[in-house]
Amino acid sequence: MSRVKRFFSMPFGAGITGGLVVGLVGWLAIAAGWIESDPETVATTASATSIPASEPAAAGDALTAGEIYEKAGPAVAFVAAEQSGSTSGSPLGPVPGNGGTATGSGFLIDDAGTILTNAHVVDGSEAVTVKLGEDGETLDAKVVGADDSTDVAVLRVDPDKVQAAPLRIGDSDAATVGDAVVAIGNPFGLDRTVTTGIVSGLQREISAPDGFTISDVIQTDAAINPGNSGGPLISSAGEVLGINSQIATAGGGGSVGVGFAVPINTAQSVADQILDDGQADHAFIGISGADLTPQIADVLNLDLSEGALIQDVTPGSPADDAGLKVGDATMSVDGNEIRVGGDVITAVDGEPVTGMDDVVAAVNRKVPGDKLTLEISRGGEPKTVELTLADRPAKPGS
Repeated sequence: MSRVKRFFSMPFGAGITGGLVVGLVGWLAIAAGWIESDPETVATTASATSIPASEPAAAGDALTAGEIYEKAGPAVAFVAAEQSGSTSGSPLGPVPGNGGTATGSGFLIDDAGTILTNAHVVDGSEAVTVKLGEDGETLDAKVVGADDSTDVAVLRVDPDKVQAAPLRIGDSDAATVGDAVVAIGNPFGLDRTVTTGIVSGLQREISAPDGFTISDVIQTDAAINPGNSGGPLISSAGEVLGINSQIATAGGGGSVGVGFAVPINTAQSVADQILDDGQADHAFIGISGADLTPQIADVLNLDLSEGALIQDVTPGSPADDAGLKVGDATMSVDGNEIRVGGDVITAVDGEPVTGMDDVVAAVNRKVPGDKLTLEISRGGEPKTVELTLADRPAKPGS
């Protein structure tokens, strides 16, 4: 089925549970390159330090789940956020507690008291506390910054009061389907719960709390439930691969073995920006598109089998300035109307495009000011277009 990626907010419906949302089939709301961080969610007074890179683990150093739990458990945080009102609202969400307090998870990533968690865990909070490990002291935490585009937040606690060693940061790009993983967090307020599974899929896309799209997401069958949000997904080498953020459910219940983690490479990049500048910047191209399928290509008599068929171009956007074109005719595919006759993106920076997801991911890996080279088909003729990406607007469709 052809899927048009529209750049509008997608309401979270039944069967999607807190912090865990995704379109697995059918139409999917996507904000490819439209997002920028909301300055109102960012407050920074802590000194800026970059997350240190970990040395890769030696081959064959696979740990058991128990060994990972023993080593990593002390650095996993129970996060309690006193809510002041409405939040950005991720469907998985933190677990409501007593007195307007919601709980989630997080983990220590350096010796300066820096803790990563999900933005939706702390959005709208008046005060945040964390407790590291089983015997750790409950500490006041400062929200250094939060980025709803990637659902990443950075907290800081007094490092002199932290006894745990920080977790090792891995390379999420090196993950492969079938790799063993462990999730540690606080589902339903049950602190330091460990679950096991594998990497079930890679390069998934999920909706961020603000309605845009997070790319290159890791899918896992390790049990994740409300309250796991913000906790680490850890490889068999004991390295963090991602931040557990969302699940897909059947009928609105708990985990059915389809969980999603924001890749640690994305989270680290965002956290570094927050620590350095107080916010994270995201690139903007200004298009929406649909997957070009062989069925559509046959109807349109195109000498192509795949690509991204442009559906809309935002006035004044980089795509508009570069002259990308939208078709003026429509056709119905599986009950969905798509615009045809416009440009088809066939490659980005020399990499072939199989559908709109590839364009979204390519833009999401860039920053404002970066160049992007598109190979397109216009009226059956190949053409190369170069554009400069801009800052994403604060909200989809704005």
